[in-house]
Amino acid sequence: MNYLQRFISFFALVIVLSSSGLSADEVIHVVGRGETIYSISRLYQVNANDLMRANNITDPSTLQAGRRLTIPSAAVSQTVSSASAQTLVDYRVVRGDTLYGIARNNGITLQNLLEINSFSSNHVIRAGDVIKVPGRSSSSTAQTAAPANNSAAAAVSGGVYSLRWPVTPKDITYMTGRMGVVVEGEYFESVRSLTVGNVISAGPWRKFGRVVIVEAAGGYFYMYGGCESLSVSVGDRITPGTEVGKLGVNSVSERPQLFFMVFRNDTPIDPALAPRAAGDVKI
Repeated sequence: MNYLQRFISFFALVIVLSSSGLSADEVIHVVGRGETIYSISRLYQVNANDLMRANNITDPSTLQAGRRLTIPSAAVSQTVSSASAQTLVDYRVVRGDTLYGIARNNGITLQNLLEINSFSSNHVIRAGDVIKVPGRSSSSTAQTAAPANNSAAAAVSGGVYSLRWPVTPKDITYMTGRMGVVVEGEYFESVRSLTVGNVISAGPWRKFGRVVIVEAAGGYFYMYGGCESLSVSVGDRITPGTEVGKLGVNSVSERPQLFFMVFRNDTPIDPALAPRAAGDVKI
């Protein structure tokens, strides 16, 4: 299998995992390149030994990219129970918040926060929503919670909404497992490339409408999913601002939403931290 075929297969696996309806007590993680048992245990706030036992791993050095790991439900449940034992208070969502960022700021995992609020894995929050968080007053939380609460915005002055996105963002939320972001825009608005690159795939993907994959320099791949129609074809060379398609409506949420993912080689990265504009990448 050549590199392109391997990447497309990996991307397809990510799509299946990020969109599938996993049970509340089952969390699956697909190992990315460079990840270790320790880094994954830190990500989900579980014990590394518990993680190894749950996946019948005796030698952590044998972990390979692409393997599916089950995050121990007992460890997740224990953390949830601990969080539930605390006093739960109301937190009002502000512009730029993500469920992942709110969970991290309150010392719990994303899965914990979803279960505390009985949210599904694809739940979308909006500014003004009131959700439950453990152990802090709503007033003190509101003072510390700003658009820069998520990891991407923390690295960018002005917050995540100040960045250039493929569509004009009305709302931005991270997908389950932080595989990418869902950017809500206007129906049939232009979806525009963020980089110089070559189109290596353009067509329908199950549950994600029409998807364009662009290869850029440095091992980066940009995925623009949820298009109603496509404006480019495989082999096209595009530049920043090139229209790759028109935004469609997500059949689940019934809102115009772009599924935007960025990979470097085989590893998903935070789309907010991905290179943008012509000066960032050149082929």
